[in-house]
Amino acid sequence: MNRADIIAALYARRSARGFLDTPVPRQTVAAILAHAARSPSASNTQPWRVYACAGAVRDRLSDALLALHDSGGHGHCEEYVYYPPAWREPYLARRRTLGKALYGLLGIPRGDAAGMALQYARNYAFFGAPVGLFFTIERGQGQAAWLDLGMFLHAVMMAALGHGLETCAQQAFARYHQVIRAQLAIPDSEILVCGMSLGHADPAEPANRLRTAREPVEAFARFAGW
Repeated sequence: MNRADIIAALYARRSARGFLDTPVPRQTVAAILAHAARSPSASNTQPWRVYACAGAVRDRLSDALLALHDSGGHGHCEEYVYYPPAWREPYLARRRTLGKALYGLLGIPRGDAAGMALQYARNYAFFGAPVGLFFTIERGQGQAAWLDLGMFLHAVMMAALGHGLETCAQQAFARYHQVIRAQLAIPDSEILVCGMSLGHADPAEPANRLRTAREPVEAFARFAGW
């Protein structure tokens, strides 16, 4: 095992927001998921479920989501609380810093609500990626399943890098779970947690130049005993 490569992959991972339309073979996607399935889970319960789409299925779903989003969403909403009801520091400042950096790269000035809305809508076009992944857990699972799924998601991102691909995890899909559920035959017994775009990152996409900062270890960790 090359430890240096593992560390390098952690620093290389990013949320790509622009992809080439280069197809990704089904066997590659299956291999990525097989690698990610080595993620830890409570008592090895492996609570994650994945629904992958490409080609005409991906295109039909994207068209339906974009049409619904452009029409105002018609009351659709996610099944769980994702963001806090009110932001406070230091999280608010970090969120604003990210938004300023991203929209700056895209040439969208502050206050340009229409431009921001168009960029947000690109979520539902998978940012141009040829593969869409959707992640669910069964209803009635405890908090452990959500933690396990988070670790699995990160493993998918790392495994994708190992295959020369990049990703963007997107909670935005959860709002339209009913549409996604119907088109991908996701049973009502499962909660759609999020989606993910997968493919070859577009080097010409301005948003892909975004590099986010991280807090120093001293800001979030406490050490005792040495």
